[in-house]
Amino acid sequence: MVPFKNKNSFHQRILSRNLKCHKIYGNHILKCRCYFAIMYLKSFNGGIFMLYRKIESLIEEHLKSDSKKILLIDGARQIGKTYIINYVGKKLFENYIEINMIEDSLGDRLFENTKTVEDFYLQVSMLAGDKMKSKESTLIFIDEIQAYPHLLTLLKFLSQDNKFTYIASGSLLGVTLSQTTSIPMGSIRKVRMYPLDFEEFLYANGMNGLVISSMRKKFERLEALDESMHNKMLDLFRKFLLVGGLPDAVNAYLETKNIQAVRDIQNEIHDYYAADASKYDDEKKLKIRRIYDLIPSNMENKKKRVVVQSIENKRGKTFNHYADEFDYLIGAGIALNVQAISNPTFPLIESTGKNLLKLYLNDVGILTGILYGNNIKAVLNDERSINLGSVYETVVASELIAHGHKLFYYDNRSKGEVDYLIDDYNSLSAVPIEVKSGKDYTIHSALNSFVKNEDYHIQKAFVVSNERTVSMKGKIVYIPIYYIMFFQHGLEDSEAMRF
Repeated sequence: MVPFKNKNSFHQRILSRNLKCHKIYGNHILKCRCYFAIMYLKSFNGGIFMLYRKIESLIEEHLKSDSKKILLIDGARQIGKTYIINYVGKKLFENYIEINMIEDSLGDRLFENTKTVEDFYLQVSMLAGDKMKSKESTLIFIDEIQAYPHLLTLLKFLSQDNKFTYIASGSLLGVTLSQTTSIPMGSIRKVRMYPLDFEEFLYANGMNGLVISSMRKKFERLEALDESMHNKMLDLFRKFLLVGGLPDAVNAYLETKNIQAVRDIQNEIHDYYAADASKYDDEKKLKIRRIYDLIPSNMENKKKRVVVQSIENKRGKTFNHYADEFDYLIGAGIALNVQAISNPTFPLIESTGKNLLKLYLNDVGILTGILYGNNIKAVLNDERSINLGSVYETVVASELIAHGHKLFYYDNRSKGEVDYLIDDYNSLSAVPIEVKSGKDYTIHSALNSFVKNEDYHIQKAFVVSNERTVSMKGKIVYIPIYYIMFFQHGLEDSEAMRF
């Protein structure tokens, strides 16, 4: 592959960012390798492209709108929040000001006691007073805002003052907002960002929009791809299981095609996520770390759900004893939650109530690294001795949640489990989804019983697997696993979801 243009400048930026990372996160395991959130792709003619992220258009549309609400991008660390905001902000605004509050908290602490709009302007002017022009030409980006929770409250007054344009981002915002005395909900628009999904991974690997659009239409008409295209998609899907969607890991794969380089990054970020729990209070941090560390082993169990007795090895403990710990992991974006339902009626959220919960890691690449290390054959080859059920369930969960779905699963002691349930707002019923990683994808007794239950009013169910063909048996539709990338929230108007 051809080298980057302005290579020396590029490496200088890398070095500067790397040194800064060591200063901030020196006590953590993360070493901030040179891929740190630099989302570039090499083109064949030597140009530079960034990884395509769907949230870019949302950010751009909001900043161009007349909305007085401040956009707040939430999400786990190391998923590319800062980079994409930088990219859009510098593209749209002549005067772009970025303030990292973690850096400030470890340095001059200019914003530690900033409680008024006037004080905020004064502190910003000390850093970039020459860029504080008009609202139309000036964007102030408050990064890592969770370092100073009082700034979340201040956003309301900055919005009301309307002197500049603002955008903010952070991690652990769900946790921070819950601990904030005055939540500025009428003044902010909070959007959750996730690692790259499979569609974004396809773009990163050179697939163009016309091909993806053509596949989307095939899905909507419930048509299969031809054999050669199916094989290509299945190959990319399996590589996605290995690489995952963390931007650093994706870039490492694109740069080197070296699984060791990818795994090094994934392992560091996984350790970093676990180390984040140490920022919580002493009483809960060990339990948070224990729950997080148990997620991969829980996935290998038949039921895959959290067993509360295994957290502290104490009898008599219930989910209520660990509510804060679960909220932390989910709010931090490093764990995805799927709640149990035994009586699935629309909307599904009204049917929750069982103290059963499944947790998945936020990135499938981290999971395959934990389970299989550098052995790519376990995923790329169709090894009979390897059960990829937990891996497939993880990637389906991350796709559905990234596409706006709230996830539930069906649990009935006598009738078994169905992997996922999502709401269908067209038929006002639940849509069950069963995930199959093996060749026995037509065997699903629990799903059969589920769709036959007239009390549930099920109109259509899906089974996703490696099988190329698309077929329908009664209410159950069989589709290839990669079509899960088209299960967008609000898909009810497509033919695939019509009944």
